[in-house]
Amino acid sequence: MAQQFNPQNIKTRTSVLVFIKGSAAPLVLYVENPQDLYNEICQAMKSASASFIEKETTGPLKKVCFASNQIAAVATQEEQYV
Repeated sequence: MAQQFNPQNIKTRTSVLVFIKGSAAPLVLYVENPQDLYNEICQAMKSASASFIEKETTGPLKKVCFASNQIAAVATQEEQYV
């Protein structure tokens, strides 16, 4: 028998996807304020000098660090979960 979900139990969360040059899959980062992180990474990409970005997250990746000059793209993604 198929399990039925109550639409009221479905929640959404937003993650920040960071695409690293030469990597097949993006880093998926869950943070308290994804829009702030997105803006911070965009600013780091615009900078002429390379810097390291280190963040603690609330998802499966607990701590991540990457170089700003190795970022190919950044995106936000909204996903549903129960």
